[in-house]
Amino acid sequence: MFERAIVLACCALGAAIAMISTFAPAIGEASIARAAVESIARQPECKGDITSTMVLGCALSETTGIYAFVISLLLIFAAPGIFMGYL
Repeated sequence: MFERAIVLACCALGAAIAMISTFAPAIGEASIARAAVESIARQPECKGDITSTMVLGCALSETTGIYAFVISLLLIFAAPGIFMGYL
């Protein structure tokens, strides 16, 4: 019984640490958007190129947040069963 509590606590801690890493993509996306707005303000004629590059950069930086979310879901729902021999 005590071993199960340790496994569940460690899985919850790992999921929390994985979700903390989702803040980095948010900061990166804000930085990308800020730079894009500044660039469009300086050269309005390049709006299309800057916007498409910004969308691509935001999509690439968002993948790390999605990976962290998937890992945290696996740690919460799948890992306890694997570690305790249920799956």
